[in-house]
Amino acid sequence: MIIHLFFDILIVVIRMGLFNKIKNLFKKGEKIEEEQSELSVEDIVEEFDDVDYVDDSDVHEDVQSDTKSLKDVKIYEKGLSKSRQNFVSKLINLTNKYNKITEDYFDELEEILIMADIGVNTVMDFMDRLRKRVRNEKIEDVDYLKEVIVDELFIIYVNDEVIVNKINFSEKKPTVILFVGVNGVGKTTTIAKLGSKFHDEGKKVMMVAGDTFRAGATKQLEEWAMKTESLFVGKEEGADPSSVIYDGLEKALEEEVDVVLIDTAGRLQNKVNLMKELEKINKVIGKIIPDGPHETLLVIDATTGQNGISQAKAFKEITDITGIVLTKLDGTAKGGIVLAIKESVGIPVKFIGLGERKEDLQVFDIEKYIYGLFKDMM
Repeated sequence: MIIHLFFDILIVVIRMGLFNKIKNLFKKGEKIEEEQSELSVEDIVEEFDDVDYVDDSDVHEDVQSDTKSLKDVKIYEKGLSKSRQNFVSKLINLTNKYNKITEDYFDELEEILIMADIGVNTVMDFMDRLRKRVRNEKIEDVDYLKEVIVDELFIIYVNDEVIVNKINFSEKKPTVILFVGVNGVGKTTTIAKLGSKFHDEGKKVMMVAGDTFRAGATKQLEEWAMKTESLFVGKEEGADPSSVIYDGLEKALEEEVDVVLIDTAGRLQNKVNLMKELEKINKVIGKIIPDGPHETLLVIDATTGQNGISQAKAFKEITDITGIVLTKLDGTAKGGIVLAIKESVGIPVKFIGLGERKEDLQVFDIEKYIYGLFKDMM
């Protein structure tokens, strides 16, 4: 209830300039970092004290939680630099080209957004909302419209929903996370980075090599398990994936493992076989862990653009996807794919890959994403 209230109020106050407040906090964080100091949560909370949007201590704690990780903003900034340079430079040029808001302006803006891989349907919806807001608020200043664009992109992603970007950890051990996706998108590397993250949090982690079809997949995951000090279960190439997973979960119960990360094959070219295989895997998991899997994360390579969205739609038809991991976002100039995926399949992005380091796999945060993408306009 409190979380729903928080997002409802957030949408309202964004229109009154709360995003500017967030922007200023990020800027303040940068300045303090340059001075080799650190912005405390208490300092950040003080910044919000003059925004009278709700008198509720629980919501106040949510704001603290959202703002205390300002250091991660730098990772977003660096990881989204290609998209920012490509996308924002075009928006700035568009603003410089027009001294008033016209239909020609809207047409060029629409083209820029589509070229950023935001998705045609999302762009059409966005343009309708933007025109309506310009008309209702009688906006004439092209420069001010830049901030309105940023606000509306934020709102269109949230879409009056509670955005769940956290892992659904089970109260009873172990939490089972299934990873799906085509070959080459970074599933194994994602498992390794998450395994390392969970290990650093003090959790006992197991990796299960359910991809027994791709040559070298089992060995690769085993090596990552060793590097991240995780338990490992795997069999020979060509073994039945369900049997590997069964053995892994049995061992996870015996060893009182906290989190089990399961790799799977990505043969999307044969959807019928893949569907049957995932159905079998889910049944096996359900027999041993009645409420598992607790998460099924679809891993998508951001550099594949609209093809990645097609993959998301295909996998959604095959199995129940609870979240998306968008890898290699630092390698594309079309960072708008985050918005397009959410609009196309209605599945939240839970993690984004912004570089090679383990800390570059970030829990997705829409505020930091918007800031990282539009920093040069602020």
